[in-house]
Order: sequence, then structure tokens, then C-alpha cells
Amino acid sequence: MGASDVNLAELIGSRICHDLISPIGAITNGLELLEMVGAVQGPEMELISGSVGSAGARIRFFRVAFGAASDQPLGRTEVIELLKDLEKASRVRITWNLTEPVPRNQVKLAFLSVMCCESAMPFGGEVEIETRGDAWTVTGTADKLNLDPDLWKGVSTGCFASKVSPAHVQFALLPETAAAIGRRVAVETTTTLVKLRF
Repeated sequence: MGASDVNLAELIGSRICHDLISPIGAITNGLELLEMVGAVQGPEMELISGSVGSAGARIRFFRVAFGAASDQPLGRTEVIELLKDLEKASRVRITWNLTEPVPRNQVKLAFLSVMCCESAMPFGGEVEIETRGDAWTVTGTADKLNLDPDLWKGVSTGCFASKVSPAHVQFALLPETAAAIGRRVAVETTTTLVKLRF
């Protein structure tokens, strides 16, 4: 996968997310109207509403993680809202320790890193995102991590021993996306911690 492949993947990601956000928003509005008039109530409504909310949160998160990104700044409030919505649909608690707006292409790297951490936490955990100067650190901790050594080694090298599955596409995209903006990803793992730096 080269830089042009990453750009094509970003354009595809942007297109899919753009096309799905509107209908999910329309379903959410429809559910709110049904609730207001009391037409549908009970556990069925809660299940539908929760599922639509989770889908919307994932799509908005994916739009940043997989979509085209420039160095246009993304503000703290918008990022925090995205992550709070994502937490409702996940077992992972995410802490964004940045106070200032940061370039969208760097937030993209952070979100891909969050996805890598999340995949290693089948029973949940915590992810903390922070910067020191221009350097980013994304740290995932959990009582029990499920780490695939080939995937985590590949994040640093950009080379993978076997074909990457769709569920782990973030591992392949992260080093390529980082290289496209002149960065390299370093990885540190223990039995309870994963740390990505770029």
C-alpha cells in the first residue's frame, strides 16, 4: 500500500461516511418524533434508538479515522463530543488530554491508534491521548490485553507477516497515513499496556 492507495482509501472512507450520515440522522429524527407523540414505547424503542445512536457515533468517528484529512484544525469540543458518543457504543473509556485545536490529519492518526488499542481490549479498558510539543502518545491499558504480535510489529515497520483482515485495517492504515505526513509510529507493548507514539 503506497501513498496513492492511502489517498484512495481516504476518499472511499469519506464518501461512505458522507452517504451514511444523512440517513442515520433522518432515522434518529424520526425516532425522536415517534417518542414525542408517544406512538412507540418500551424496550423495542430503546433497542432501536440505542442501535441507531451507536451507528451514528461510529460513522462520525470513522469519518475522521478513515476519511480524507487536511491540516485544518479540529477543536477540542468537537473531538470530545465524538469520543463521548463513541464511548456509549464501546467498552473502552477514552481520555483526550489536549486543550487546543489540532490538525485534522493528526487527529486521524490518534483515532486510528485508538482503534488499534480498542481491538486489543475485548473486555474493555482505557485509552489516553496526549501530546508533548509536536509528539503524540496514545496509551491503552486493560487488565487483560489480546495482542497479535504480527499486527503490532507491523504498525512500526509497515510490513505485515500475513494479509490484514478488514477488522484490523487500522493497523495497515496507521503507518501509511503517518508516513504521508512525515511521521513514523513507534510501538511499545506489555501484558497490560500498549503505547503508540508518532
